[in-house]
Order: sequence, then structure tokens, then C-alpha cells
Amino acid sequence: SKRPGTPAASMPDDVTPEIKKERLRILQERIQQNHQAISHGMLDSIQPVLVEGPSQKDPGELCGRTENNRVVNFAGAAHDIGSFVNVHITAALPNSLRGAIIHSAEPLRQVLC
Repeated sequence: SKRPGTPAASMPDDVTPEIKKERLRILQERIQQNHQAISHGMLDSIQPVLVEGPSQKDPGELCGRTENNRVVNFAGAAHDIGSFVNVHITAALPNSLRGAIIHSAEPLRQVLC
């Protein structure tokens, strides 16, 4: 792609729009496959999750993010918002993970070390 200040800026653009669209489709498909492989690899693991707030689809649930930025939805209490909780990952959906909070007497900082 032509970008100011790059060698490509002065090169002719000889790639047709159809080829560009096909290359983009292939790239997006591979990104989605990698995303799903990573998410499926997290199944049945316990992940530290930063609780961000209520879930978008179900305000009765919470939503948070794993260390690798995966969205996780799970049942929890409002007092957990803004803190880290351990979540057992139970399902890998197309755009998010599902899980259940693991209640432990052990502080989270010890679990992470």
C-alpha cells in the first residue's frame, strides 16, 4: 500500500481491487483461525481476569479480560468490578470466552506467581 514516506509511495499500484479484496479475506480468515485456536487452547484453564463491568449481552453477568486480552463473561458480583479474579474457562465462543469465578482462600497474587 502506498504510504507517505515509504518506498511503496513512489511505486505503481498494479494490484487489482479484486486481488486486494481476496488477500484481505485470506488474511482475516487466518487471523480468525488463530484467534479461535488460542481461545480453544484456554478451555478448562484458570485465568486471572480483570473485571471491567457488566456484560454487554447480559447485565446480570460480568465481563472482563484475560492477560492476553480475551473477553470473558461470567457470573459475579458488582464488588468484583475493577479487581482481578480467577476464572475457570468453560467455553470458547466466536468472539468471547465463558467462565466461572474460582473462589479460593489463596490470594490472587500467590496464584499468579
